[in-house]
Amino acid sequence: MTTVLTPASPLTAADRCDRCGAQAYLRVVLISGGELLFCAHHGRKFEPELKKIAAEIQDETDRLNAVQATAADEEQR
Repeated sequence: MTTVLTPASPLTAADRCDRCGAQAYLRVVLISGGELLFCAHHGRKFEPELKKIAAEIQDETDRLNAVQATAADEEQR
């Protein structure tokens, strides 16, 4: 995915995937205007098509790895 270098605002838990309602980790700003939000799963699934219509893609899926690492560290304690 192409990552936006200067995102307008970070995605929060209130931002939901337009496809399934899960927490959104990708914001796709469309060339035609407007935006779409996707969870990591649907962002990967639709990546080829999204790249064709996106002016920018804000990808915050790296936050998922940080959450998993934190949870693993806490389990080891």
